[in-house]
Amino acid sequence: MVRCTCTSRFPSLRVPVILTQTDTTVGFLSQDSEKLYEIKSRNTKKPFIKVYNSFKTFLTCGNRVPSTFKSTIRRSKKTTFIVKNKAFRIANISLNSSVINKSTWYYSTSANQANKNFDRVFCEDKADIIVEDKNGLHERSSSSLYKINKIKREKIR
Repeated sequence: MVRCTCTSRFPSLRVPVILTQTDTTVGFLSQDSEKLYEIKSRNTKKPFIKVYNSFKTFLTCGNRVPSTFKSTIRRSKKTTFIVKNKAFRIANISLNSSVINKSTWYYSTSANQANKNFDRVFCEDKADIIVEDKNGLHERSSSSLYKINKIKREKIR
């Protein structure tokens, strides 16, 4: 584990892949979706969830949601929403890490090979930076998934 207060110790990493405990399960975070597709050997037509650190940030990035669901999204915990075929989640990352907190959003995916369970050796090999607290990394259930439009909300997962 690397302990640091700034990211200047990682000059060769333009867009790192971070392995960390997210609000739901162990996940890879990155702003480069191509790296995540390569790691997961995933079909490029299947997009990743975009995780924002706050609802305000989500809106300032030019995103819009139906007014009837703004309150629901703002107050949601461990829930992913799909609006106009874009998946997103508002998640306050509780880890006090300058590496994670420096950015307002990340692409997120579970830290495993496609259709397999969490394997720490595989994940440590693929990640550029590992952020771990005293509780370690452990697999938990995934987020709830809702597709919403102006009128209704449909539960998918």
